[in-house]
Amino acid sequence: MSQTDENATAIEAAAFRRLLQHLRDHPEVQNIELMGLADFCRNCLAKWYTAAAEERGTEINYDAAREIVYGMPYSEWKVKYQTEATPEQLAALAVHNAAEAAEKP
Repeated sequence: MSQTDENATAIEAAAFRRLLQHLRDHPEVQNIELMGLADFCRNCLAKWYTAAAEERGTEINYDAAREIVYGMPYSEWKVKYQTEATPEQLAALAVHNAAEAAEKP
């Protein structure tokens, strides 16, 4: 089945919106956990969003992109949902980062 570029973009946009909503519905999942397990977090999505906008000639700053990703200002999300990183979370991220560094030439 062939898709038009427009249809593919609409599908991708819908999937992205669903991902954002899923992350908003699960604020208990901390960014440090996402980084350790998936090698990206909400802040990465905001950076990618900013870069994609710039590639298309639209200027959006990082804080505005984070508000889109988080569904609220980052400072508000941080107060409401961000917890102190546990020793286990820090250790898991360190293991992930070490493995990633070992893979690079």
